[in-house]
Amino acid sequence: MPRPPVFSTRVLLVCAALGVATGLLGGVAGVVTPAVIAIAPWAYGAVLGSHVLPGIIAQQVFRMPLVALLTHVLAALVASAVNPAWLGRFLGTALLFGAIQEGVAALTRYRAWGRWRFYVSAVVIGIVVAGAVALAADLTVLPTWAQIAYFVISILGPVAWTAAGLGVGASLRRAGVARPTLHAR
Repeated sequence: MPRPPVFSTRVLLVCAALGVATGLLGGVAGVVTPAVIAIAPWAYGAVLGSHVLPGIIAQQVFRMPLVALLTHVLAALVASAVNPAWLGRFLGTALLFGAIQEGVAALTRYRAWGRWRFYVSAVVIGIVVAGAVALAADLTVLPTWAQIAYFVISILGPVAWTAAGLGVGASLRRAGVARPTLHAR
């Protein structure tokens, strides 16, 4: 079993930077959500799927326990600065998505970091979101094609955002963001 995480200053600063960047995107997603729901409610999963980014990028960069949850919470706080009325929603989404991403990583004992593992968490998030929103909203008022599109997009939205997050995370790893620092003795 991996040792408990001790976050270095580098890890904390990178998670904070990722939280700010993805939190701004999450804030914008929160601002456009009412319009998407009013105009094309079947496309909501594509907007909500953007909230997978903090954890995906953090895990891809550091590949260690709890960085997804930490980055998600920081992103939620930043997003709530953009859209303060949604603080509870942002924090709830951050905790749910971060817990799912950490849970999938924990099932592999934080040892399997293949792309498949990230996509498993994306599909789980998509299914959970599709089910939760379907229960909260009356999807039966939508035509059958829109109901089907809603479920497909709710599952594929997080998958597409995960692909983007993996690309960003891989670029950051190649740039040396995850490289450990040398300590002077």
